[in-house]
Amino acid sequence: MQLVRGLHNLRSCQRGCVATIGNFDGVHRGHQGVLARLRERAAQAGLPSCVVIFEPQPREFFAPDKAPGRISSLREKLELLREAGVDRVLCLTFNRRLRELSAGQFVHQILVEGLGVKHLEVGDDFRFGCDRTGDFALLVEAGAREGFTVESAATIAQGGERISSTRVREALAAGDFALAERLLGRPYCISGRVLHGQKLGRQLGTPTANLRLNRLRPALQGVYLVSVELDGRPWPGVANIGTRPSVAGDGRAHLEVHLLDFAGDLYGRRLAVQFHRKLRDEQRFASLEALKSAIDADIAAARAHWQGQPLENLK
Repeated sequence: MQLVRGLHNLRSCQRGCVATIGNFDGVHRGHQGVLARLRERAAQAGLPSCVVIFEPQPREFFAPDKAPGRISSLREKLELLREAGVDRVLCLTFNRRLRELSAGQFVHQILVEGLGVKHLEVGDDFRFGCDRTGDFALLVEAGAREGFTVESAATIAQGGERISSTRVREALAAGDFALAERLLGRPYCISGRVLHGQKLGRQLGTPTANLRLNRLRPALQGVYLVSVELDGRPWPGVANIGTRPSVAGDGRAHLEVHLLDFAGDLYGRRLAVQFHRKLRDEQRFASLEALKSAIDADIAAARAHWQGQPLENLK
């Protein structure tokens, strides 16, 4: 899969494609349905498939403090798009310049002159351009004029409701990982590289792997029962994801994982953390002693959960 960062990096040999546009946060089953049809239309046209995404996502640009939590980081999203068989991703920086493009300018500069789109798949509620003045009808009209076709992406439902990133976030917030898995088509994981942290967990007798979160804000917050695959085997653990209110920090979200009975060096490794059950909300403790007591209780709860259950049967 080709990744093109910015319109200015598109080469003339990359013009001509079948495209879709969106955030694709989580690349859930609804997105997967859109991508399947995108591949089908691209194959029929004998052209590459292209997904146009934005970084940051528009709502993160307009209201970073109120934007919904990210289901997937940019890296995770790109990997999921690659697994879905997408040929090319155009990642556009959502900044003031892009925000001020009129709907007509967006079509001309990005779709026509930039990508050379021959067919476009978008939702019938898709809005674009400055002040969201562009809509599906405008795209159809522009396509008739500029020589590309437009088709409405089919809605995919689960349990009588439309599958959406919002539904996935709601399931995650409720700790309903079974529902999240059905919506995503896979267990929910967060991946990241293990970095050196404050090593407070080591001081408290519970060393943790501190994972970098390359996202504005994750869709989860709290303490969870998790597992991590290490060297081909699943390893159970406990994870805290949040801003660590009991410890002076940088105010950003962190993911810290304690693996039960693990002894080894994980620094620099990239881990995928799978979430199974929420144990409790993140909270502020009055002292390190109180924090240690809560961590010990979390670990005891995790041990009780996995007691007598073979690791290969992690659910």
